[in-house]
Amino acid sequence: MAASFAISIPQLFADGTFDPAGFRGYMERAEALGFDSAWSSEQVLGPAPVLSPVETMTYAAACSRRLRLGCAAFISPLHSPVHLAKSLGTLDQLSRGRIEVGLAIGGRFRMFSAFDADPESFVARFSEGLALMKALWTEPEVDFDGRFWQLRGASMEPKPFQKPWPPIWIGGSHPNALRRAVRLGDGFIGAGSSTTADFVEHVRVVRAALAETGRDPGGFRIAKRVYLGIDDDAERGRQRVEAGLDDRYGGPRGRLAPVAVSGPPEAVVRGLREVAEAGAELILLNQLFDDAEQMERLAAEVLPHLR
Repeated sequence: MAASFAISIPQLFADGTFDPAGFRGYMERAEALGFDSAWSSEQVLGPAPVLSPVETMTYAAACSRRLRLGCAAFISPLHSPVHLAKSLGTLDQLSRGRIEVGLAIGGRFRMFSAFDADPESFVARFSEGLALMKALWTEPEVDFDGRFWQLRGASMEPKPFQKPWPPIWIGGSHPNALRRAVRLGDGFIGAGSSTTADFVEHVRVVRAALAETGRDPGGFRIAKRVYLGIDDDAERGRQRVEAGLDDRYGGPRGRLAPVAVSGPPEAVVRGLREVAEAGAELILLNQLFDDAEQMERLAAEVLPHLR
């Protein structure tokens, strides 16, 4: 089965540079080009000028009619699950059921003290928070006696447009996280910061967990974000991709270069074909420069060779 392809939603805008007309044009063009969906990401703290995903997805919903819209991924242990459930349920209603929900635990490097969260309990907060969100999305009245959250006779209306809830994608790389994705989610999404070789191993663990639990693989999707840049000059493309990754993640120059695909169209085709062959049913194409121009080149010069 051929992979489907998603495109990234532009989120990097320095103070005062957001162009509403340009953003609308990008979303309308993504829809016209036939992309399956468009995805955002979450970075609350950091030097990169990244817009918040819920608000960006809401704006994108108003600028499109068909595209599904997702975030990969909300670091949900840093959120109030009640507020997150309300925001995503509302957005699912506003978009008429076009929302995809990516959730992840996040790494220990995060500034947990800024979110009143204990890094020693973030796995438990993740699981309990997701259980509470599902309860609020499906039950008319919720009694919830958790370790972190307690509710009595609580209700949340309206429920999400999609029933019982929007598709839930869970990210991660540790085997326990991959098995948790199978147990609690509707799909697994591999991080853009992981290599294709890493993704091969992640898919192996996911498929083993599906078999162990007796879950139908046909009802559980597998996806991966791929950072990329098309440039007819391979060396220039590599340098621009490195710079884009450095802007997002920081650290030593070139540290994350192996996770990306870059170069002339034929090189990008090869890299994306490897991801599809590794098991990705949905590939999120995440341009690292010239978003609109890159989207056009992907549609014209890369995707026809992969469909």
